[in-house]
Amino acid sequence: MTAGIAARGITVRLGGRAVLDGAAMAVAPSELVGLVGPNGAGKTTMLRALAGLQEPDEGSVLLDGRSIGGIEPRALARDLAYLPHGAPCHWPLPVERVVALGRLPHLGRFGSPASGDADVIEAALQLSGVAQFRDRPVQTLSSGERARVMIARALAQEPRVLLADEPTVALDPYHQLRVLDLLRDRARAGSAVVAVLHDLSLAARFCSRVVLLVAGRVVADGAPADVLTPVRLRDAYGVDVIVGDPSARTYMLPAMEQAAGS
Repeated sequence: MTAGIAARGITVRLGGRAVLDGAAMAVAPSELVGLVGPNGAGKTTMLRALAGLQEPDEGSVLLDGRSIGGIEPRALARDLAYLPHGAPCHWPLPVERVVALGRLPHLGRFGSPASGDADVIEAALQLSGVAQFRDRPVQTLSSGERARVMIARALAQEPRVLLADEPTVALDPYHQLRVLDLLRDRARAGSAVVAVLHDLSLAARFCSRVVLLVAGRVVADGAPADVLTPVRLRDAYGVDVIVGDPSARTYMLPAMEQAAGS
């Protein structure tokens, strides 16, 4: 694959431990890929490596076939957006100004916004459901509202690659569905999108592919129905999982913790 983003044989050691161990995955334009796995599997480290924020000890990350480390930072900022876990925001700015930061990589030499930038910012505010907060300082919002503001900022960036670490954390059920809808729409518009997800039902419902990471290794990569099977999830998570499909909408429920040694 040349278009999109790819990790090839990534190994990352932290504190003497291999958090990622020869892990590989690739995401093409127009794909929404769910990155799933138990706590400590290396999902956040993989996302940070894809974003160029964690240099691997071995292996490489390629964006459109080029090493991500060799791409000029401003060009990389235009092409790639990264949403960290918890959507931290340390700027004492109104919501609209925070969302407008997504346009910075696209501004001209003197930082002057083009006529279309305001339209892009407004569309991002509306799509993420935060337009009513536009004049409020972002730190006065709830954690779920701030998460939607940071998603709006990423949408305003119009990235070709969007990496989101647990984008539905702290969101109520309605906004969980809305955010996954937005990510899927971004993929359908041509972006390569990766989302770390713990809700396997959401992964099955929205993702075109799922990558299952366990102990730093990719153990499965494919269509949700092929990856999220009861046997594979029992091996990965140590729980029995009930998989249902009412009205063609898959759901997965942890049913019972596996006894030690079973």
